[in-house]
Amino acid sequence: MDALRIAHYIQRMLNIVAIEAEDLIVVRGDKLVIPGLTTAIPTGSVTGLLGPSGCGKTTLIRAIVGIQIIKSGRVTVLGSPAGTVTTRRKVGYVTQSSSVYPDLTVNQNLQYFAALAGQDAAAITEAIANVGMKADTRSLTGNLSGGQRTRVSLAASLLADPDVYLLDEPTVGLDPMLRRDLWKLFAGLAADGKTLLVSSHVMDEAGRCDRVLLMRGGKLVADATPDGLRSQSGEDDLERAFLVLAEREVA
Repeated sequence: MDALRIAHYIQRMLNIVAIEAEDLIVVRGDKLVIPGLTTAIPTGSVTGLLGPSGCGKTTLIRAIVGIQIIKSGRVTVLGSPAGTVTTRRKVGYVTQSSSVYPDLTVNQNLQYFAALAGQDAAAITEAIANVGMKADTRSLTGNLSGGQRTRVSLAASLLADPDVYLLDEPTVGLDPMLRRDLWKLFAGLAADGKTLLVSSHVMDEAGRCDRVLLMRGGKLVADATPDGLRSQSGEDDLERAFLVLAEREVA
């Protein structure tokens, strides 16, 4: 058993693992997308899932949600198999594409999702403020930009108050100040005991995470804290650290 598997075993025994994948293999068509991935994500943390477009980030997230057919391996969320009814009630999934209704206003969308979650008007106001959409509550969602629609989806997820957030590139196309505010929100959720897996292809966001999973070609190039990545690569800059580790993996 290698060091990574030993660490994951200890985490599981201490009951601090929120998400676990073991020997996960995913094949789509005739392409091997994930060739055998093992990782464990601790409770109450922000874990960044970083890597270039097409490296398998979305496929891994879909496997954790339980909507991706897998060839073999095991994925558990909060101790239960991914995709079960119990698990889905505790997981909030924000996709890259819009998951809200384009023919409703922002406020109407959130009123609908609040009713499903049993939340009140105060919760809607808080969710809107958290994603920076105060000025757009009366806007038709279909007329918003892609980044704005993603924020509406995130607000809907906040209303559900899940234990696990799976966020697929939620900061793409956002201005630097809004990105900063969202990462502060993510850190606050983790401090309250929530578990977040946030995908991105922007390497400077790695420094905002508690831990980082670096993917390339469906494989984990690294699984460490930001400081651990710097130590493993000998590089202070996280983008250069990724390049070093990726080249080492190829070699």
